[in-house]
Order: sequence, then C-alpha cells, then structure tokens
Amino acid sequence: MDLGPSAVHPPSPHLTLEPQSKAGNPDAGVVAWRPKLPPPAYGWFTGRTGGVSGAAWCSLNLAYHVQDAPEAVRLNRARVQAALSLPVVPWITAEQVHGPRVALIRQAPVRTVTGEYAVVRGVDGLITTLADQPLALFFADCVPLFFAARGVVGVAHAGWRGTWQGIARQMIQLLTEGLGIPVEDLWVALGPAIGPCCYTVDGALWNAFRRRFGRVATPRPTVLDLRAANRELCLEMGVPPAQIEVCPDCTACQAERYFSHRREGYPTGRMAALVMQSSEGRQGSPLGLPNPPQG
Repeated sequence: MDLGPSAVHPPSPHLTLEPQSKAGNPDAGVVAWRPKLPPPAYGWFTGRTGGVSGAAWCSLNLAYHVQDAPEAVRLNRARVQAALSLPVVPWITAEQVHGPRVALIRQAPVRTVTGEYAVVRGVDGLITTLADQPLALFFADCVPLFFAARGVVGVAHAGWRGTWQGIARQMIQLLTEGLGIPVEDLWVALGPAIGPCCYTVDGALWNAFRRRFGRVATPRPTVLDLRAANRELCLEMGVPPAQIEVCPDCTACQAERYFSHRREGYPTGRMAALVMQSSEGRQGSPLGLPNPPQG
C-alpha cells in the first residue's frame, strides 16, 4: 500500500450533475442518500434497513467493531455489494480514530485470512486513484465527507474531534498539493449526520467552536452544526460553493432510516459511506447507473 507523498498527512471543466439512480432498481432499499458526484465517481450512504442483523443492530449494520455477529455483517455487506452492482472485491476501510490523518491508496492492502482487506490503521480519511475499488467508512452520527475529481475519489469521517482538527482540510491538501488537482475541480458532499436540532455539547467545546467558526457552526448556545463547520473548512480551502453539497438529514431525528449513537447508545449499528470511480468512465453505464449527461 502506497500512502502517498508524505503518505499519511498531518493536519477542469465543470460538469452538470444529475442525481444518481439505479436503472430499474433503486438501490434495492439499502441506500438512504446519494451524493451528486461527477462521473465516473459514484457515492452512496446506506440506511439501517434491508439487512439481516437483529437486536441493537437491526438490520443493515455494516461494521464489524460494534459487537454484531461477524457473519451478519458479511451478509449485510454482500447485500449492499449486490444491490449496487459493485465489483466483487473487498472494501478498503480505515480504523477511524477520530483524528485528522489521511491515507492515499495506490494499491490494494494485504488481504486478511478471511479474504477481506486489512483495515488502514490510524486514519479517518481515504483517497484512492484506483478504479473499481470501493472505499468505505462507517457512521452513526458523525459527518461523512465525499470527495471527487477526475481520476480520484475520497471519503472522510468527521466527528467533532476530526472536524476541530481539520480532516476536511487535510483531505483537500492531499488532493491538491499531493496529487496536483486544482481546487476548483473538486466536488465535495456532506452526507447524513447528527444535526443542530439534536447535537448539544458542553460549554467549553461550544465556545471553542464559536471562536473558530462563528455562528455558522454554533447557531444556538450549546448546539453544534458539524456539517456547517466542515463546509466552512472546504470553502476556506477554495472549493467552489456550488460544488459543495450538504444533505439535510439528521441521523438522530430519523430513527426509521438511520442508526444514531447519540440516540441509541452502545451498541448500535453503523451505516456506510461508500465511494468509487468506475473504469468505464463516461463511455459506458457503470454500476447499472444511467449514462451521465452529454454536452
């Protein structure tokens, strides 16, 4: 695994996008939200329904680290892989330690004895130039960030610690300084996460975010808006506002659609943020999706 220029980082013509949708099969009920990314990049954020897990993980838990039965997780991942017509390869995943470190993947990690890829340790963000290789991170309130530009995709996990430490900034720095992508060619999407309707914190943390981000991320006393803070970081790095999408869904509010650690405690399941670029590019219809608009 090549972790790129300084590998783990411390802290084009624009396309007209249309919503992604499966031809004749709207993600078989496993996808709750899809970011608008420029083909051949595609992203998905799964919901909590459509799987086989029971009890606290009911039913589409996709993470192994939350005490669910491993066989149930394997079956759930297989269901998602089939529903999205993903390549039959393991997903590349990260340890997710609530930090700002990012890894650049230029070749697949070593497989474990179960046939899956080893988890990339110590990071909360993944970027790859590989085609037909899904990246996956797991969520139950934190902010999923999707990144795409020609020839590269990425995904990051931002809780309050990762947001405060600037993981969005680290992702953009690796994409622009490490890979030479013009910032105006980047597309970013912020997916379902706990919203300011539900996310309250202690006074010291709120005051720190107020000083750093102002009212945009601290709309009311003790309330944080982590998506707004991450959007602000993207804007500060120069991503065009029209190329930053923000999903309004609150994972804590919508119990029927999403797992939520804030609402349900531990253990509970995890949704997946998946991103991939297709080797078919603009010439075919990758993953059963309609061809992107021409001209």
